[in-house]
Amino acid sequence: MRKYVLIVVGGKGLRMGGDLPKQFIPLNGKPVLMHTLEAFYRWGSSAELVLVLPEDHQPYWKMLCREIGCKVPHRIANGGETRFHSVRNGLQFLSEEIENTSERNEKALVAVHDGVRPFVSSEVISACFEEAEKSGAAIPVIPMIDSLRETDANGSHPVDRSRYFAVQTPQVFRSDVLLKAYGQDFSPLFTDDASVVEAMGQSIRLVTGNRENIKLTTPFDLLIAKGLLLSL
Repeated sequence: MRKYVLIVVGGKGLRMGGDLPKQFIPLNGKPVLMHTLEAFYRWGSSAELVLVLPEDHQPYWKMLCREIGCKVPHRIANGGETRFHSVRNGLQFLSEEIENTSERNEKALVAVHDGVRPFVSSEVISACFEEAEKSGAAIPVIPMIDSLRETDANGSHPVDRSRYFAVQTPQVFRSDVLLKAYGQDFSPLFTDDASVVEAMGQSIRLVTGNRENIKLTTPFDLLIAKGLLLSL
């Protein structure tokens, strides 16, 4: 079984309040993105890691790798206009390799992960791959712990939070399922890879995620990340 991981990054990180894209912000002497790569390398050194990175960010990333010393083997594919197009580019980058795998009657799984989620656990990654191998599509989720309210024309009202989950990554799929899904035209309703796959009728299985697997988006998230690093 071949295992591929597309680590998707992009945007300018303006919600961090600075000019440096959030994936490059240093945490304990390393950029966030390097921590993310290392999380997957600790999980499985045989997995093929591919960064999907905007072309104009690639020289800076390569400079960081030279200066800091990135020990994780990885390849780089060009990012796209949106996350959807970035994932599609990453799949196209791997398409010939995946096709050759299929011709050898060898199965392949592809994970898609946010580059600014450096605290995903090895247990969650394994659980997602194991479920995707069985069912074709698996995503990690965590239950809601806050009370939720829904607004409408009449005001607001509480909803049953046990019916709702927060979605994380990596989202893992059989390669044939994901390649077919990303052959569809882009829709603004595609909020993640699971929504792209579901649009063609594939069901999604849920796996329990880890609460530390936060997406670093705001300065407050960065404070939490620094605390998590101290506890590891």
